Amino acid sequence: MQLLSANELLHTYTWSAIRGDDPKLTGHPDDVLLNRNEGYEVLAFINRFCARHTWNPGPVTKQAALKVERLIRNHLPGNVRSRKNVDAWLVQNWSSYP
Repeated sequence: MQLLSANELLHTYTWSAIRGDDPKLTGHPDDVLLNRNEGYEVLAFINRFCARHTWNPGPVTKQAALKVERLIRNHLPGNVRSRKNVDAWLVQNWSSYP
């Protein structure tokens, strides 16, 4: 089950994809690089990130999911692009941002 839906995201995104990257055709978002401007990629990443990590106290809230969106949009360095590195950056920097 998704924590966030597209209409709950706070920022504006594009919702189109080039043919080879279209999740409707491939069955899943691109596995390597996160496109911060594509809504379907950001939304899927946020929901997966929140599902994968332990939250203390749990369970994860929509406010935490929206914080993930805010950190990606406003604070994530431009050179951090792979999903693995975005995940690691979020974990490492989570407490640095209210």
